[in-house]
Amino acid sequence: MLKTEIFLHFCNSTNGHCMRHTIYKQFTEKKQLCKKSFAVLIDPDKVDTASIHQLVALGVEARVDYFFVGGSLVISSHLDDCIQQIKQTCNIPVVLFPGSPSQVSKHANALLYLSLISGRNPELLIGQHVISAPFVKKSGLEIMPTGYMVIDGGAPTTVSYISNATPIPADKNEIAMCTAMAGEMLGMKLIYMDAGSGAKRPITEHMIERVAHSIDIPLIVGGGITEAEKAYLNCKAGADVIVVGNAIEKDLSLIKDISAAVHSVAKISI
Repeated sequence: MLKTEIFLHFCNSTNGHCMRHTIYKQFTEKKQLCKKSFAVLIDPDKVDTASIHQLVALGVEARVDYFFVGGSLVISSHLDDCIQQIKQTCNIPVVLFPGSPSQVSKHANALLYLSLISGRNPELLIGQHVISAPFVKKSGLEIMPTGYMVIDGGAPTTVSYISNATPIPADKNEIAMCTAMAGEMLGMKLIYMDAGSGAKRPITEHMIERVAHSIDIPLIVGGGITEAEKAYLNCKAGADVIVVGNAIEKDLSLIKDISAAVHSVAKISI
């Protein structure tokens, strides 16, 4: 009886997040079935109530799989409000993509707990995690340890500046492959390759293919994807989740086109 009471108390105290591995289970099961996913990245600094409503409506219509929320710099104070508005209007899971330990909200479904494995900045490898660990654990979020790899996208990005780390050169496929392998062997549950918001060039299919074939865990790819064809080719190369944010901010119609392209790969692969 005591164990039951403790379990119920735990579920209540974590705001209903007692099934802690729901989102990651989705990632792994889809990977096994060769099903690709599309995530729309929302920066709380760049949206208001009206634009969130529009994004969510388009996302539901286009069968978007996830909303990623966060950014390298979140200077506004309405992260919680942004997530709550999304969740009040749809059932699409919300995954936090934080740029700092302060970007944590208990209202999300899961958190990408990012470790910048492509850089040599100790603060972003483990330092900020030590600071944020008690708060993150208390949030009750599903925590997904993620090996974050920044790839040179041909232009300085906010993430490169904030991280004070040199991106992996765009043509160094072997470095990317070995970095991802090391991340997996160190216990990361996901690998996230990112060319950064506003990248002039996205990550090449060849690099994605080399990384995808060298790891068994799900691979997320984002940055510089501005058209449906590129999203499709990235999925064919081995990306399991495609993330698009900046391009959609400029052209909302891309949500439908990219979602259709991403999901069409599964139909061909099966």
